[in-house]
Amino acid sequence: MAMTVYDPGFEADERVVALPERPRTLVGATVGIISNGKANTRPFFDHLERLLREEWGVAEVVRRTKSNYSAPAEAALIDEAATWAALFAGVGD
Repeated sequence: MAMTVYDPGFEADERVVALPERPRTLVGATVGIISNGKANTRPFFDHLERLLREEWGVAEVVRRTKSNYSAPAEAALIDEAATWAALFAGVGD
């Protein structure tokens, strides 16, 4: 009897990527929030958005939800996120 063994490891491009510098300030910036789509992210991100605007002077908060909570974000979403000064991502379990 044959047995198939699967590797549960992460399948991704393993190239080293240089991280961008952190912004010195968020005042006047556009910041993104990416949710995994589960219900528990909403109250947390509502509060985070309020803090970003009121405490850190963020000009715009862009909120997006992945189409599948168990998969990586779509390429178009990653491209959009590259235009934001900062990004917050969360899981609502």
